[in-house]
Amino acid sequence: MKEERAAAAETKLIADGIVSVTFDTNLTEEAVPGQFVMINTHSEAHLLGRPISICDIDKKNKKLRIVFREVGFGTRELGSSVTGEKFDILGPLGNGFPLEEAENADNIVVIGGGIGAPPLLALVKALPKEKVTAVLGYRSEANGLFLKEEFENECSNVIIATDDGSAGTKGTVIDAMKNAGIKADLIYSCGPMPMLSAVKATAGKMGAKAYISLEERMACGVGACLGCVVKTKNVDEHSQVKNKRICTEGPVFDAEEVDI
Repeated sequence: MKEERAAAAETKLIADGIVSVTFDTNLTEEAVPGQFVMINTHSEAHLLGRPISICDIDKKNKKLRIVFREVGFGTRELGSSVTGEKFDILGPLGNGFPLEEAENADNIVVIGGGIGAPPLLALVKALPKEKVTAVLGYRSEANGLFLKEEFENECSNVIIATDDGSAGTKGTVIDAMKNAGIKADLIYSCGPMPMLSAVKATAGKMGAKAYISLEERMACGVGACLGCVVKTKNVDEHSQVKNKRICTEGPVFDAEEVDI
């Protein structure tokens, strides 16, 4: 983990309210798929950094990409950044997706819901393309199927679900999996909590191993404030209760480990 003042190299609006920002930064040296960074705004009135998942890691050219939805002051400021504009970034934080689990898996399914899809892009780039199916859920085609083409370049199959049925299956990512007859023996997923609960249940029915990345709101990002705990099945060594901190013990968990 390092703190660095990094310059924005490229900022692009890639869908309705969804922005991609790439930074020039040495944080790529340690970053792995599934981790996140804390980015501070320029405003002295907003002291806490914004936790944002890492979307892509270019270690050779030292470029780290984030993709996020503009929802408040901090993300709007990031979304309007210009080339060369510098931000204080702390990271990489949290754990990552366990890539070693993929070595003995034949059918790997990555499931991303909405803004949960971006952290899965760096993941699929690290997995064997011929084994990976991506299932991506969006609001609608009109709002933008962001990153769809990039997933198609990295996966053998991409299945789409939209809330209104304007593209792919009308319904949830689980509906889309059922419609396409997708089976898995290993699942990686990121998205809203109800979707992750459904992913956990689906993995259990299939007998698949599942790892999920939780996206709960974080404050400090380093485990000090206990503002992002999640209930677990086992007693945590730090808190001595059945909780774990998403920012430090997560954000990626074995789905069977957390009580969601």
